[in-house]
Amino acid sequence: MNPILSICGVSKIYGPQCSECLDSRAVLKGAACRRCGSVIACSDVCFDLYDGEVLGIVGESGSGKSTLLKLLYFEEAVTSGSMHVRLDMAQLREIPGFDVALDGEENLFLMNPFQKRMLRNRLMGMVYQSPHLGLKMNISTGGNIGERLIMAGCRSVAKMRKRASSLLERTEVPSSRMDEPPRNFSGGMQQRVQIARALSVNPRLLFLDEPTTGLDLSVQARVLDLIKSLQQELGLTTIVVSHDLGIIKHLTTRTMVMKDGRVVEAGLTDQVLEDPQHEFTQLLVNSTL
Repeated sequence: MNPILSICGVSKIYGPQCSECLDSRAVLKGAACRRCGSVIACSDVCFDLYDGEVLGIVGESGSGKSTLLKLLYFEEAVTSGSMHVRLDMAQLREIPGFDVALDGEENLFLMNPFQKRMLRNRLMGMVYQSPHLGLKMNISTGGNIGERLIMAGCRSVAKMRKRASSLLERTEVPSSRMDEPPRNFSGGMQQRVQIARALSVNPRLLFLDEPTTGLDLSVQARVLDLIKSLQQELGLTTIVVSHDLGIIKHLTTRTMVMKDGRVVEAGLTDQVLEDPQHEFTQLLVNSTL
């Protein structure tokens, strides 16, 4: 079975950079290069993700986990590394006109900006920590979903409204409120609208960046249950970034632990959380007890 997503040697460095930046022996605490002072946000990250799998990325603030998600979503340019996506013919038909072969051979980080936008709009979905990053608060909820559909090539207003209504009901937002702007909604409902927008194009890859941070505990539980049920129902291939081990345990099948831009431990979620091998993972697990 071939992975749908393969990441190899992905690094992101902020600063002047030098030949020692990616040498772990030359990195100070806080992921700064001892020689030139550059900040190493991600260093030589590698993993494979299979169709329908849910991967968790966990670490403390500044560990590089959210930066990695931005790199995969083409929001920032990598310093080095490769990203390969492999889709079957049925999945390829969902992105008509895309002129890069998604057969696992092409390094997608080398695509031009137009190709990256097209691939992101038709293949990926993102749910941000803050709804204000993922939604336009002053236009209607249906308009937020419709905008995503337009970017993916839809031109029928009737189809967009029908799709928006269906997605809002599925994510527990009354479709009767489709013409209201998200600013009128609670934080939990705004997150559900974000999820509906992300799912509107039937993404092959769904990215969740701290999706419940800042929500009340009861609202967190409802949003997590919604995400879990949608993952199971739609078979979503998902990456979940969080500092909360409870969320990682609830949603994911495999987990990577990051510290100072590097992956320090990876494996099945139950194994990583119940029998951590790296001292940093042990510290994370023990701190939640």
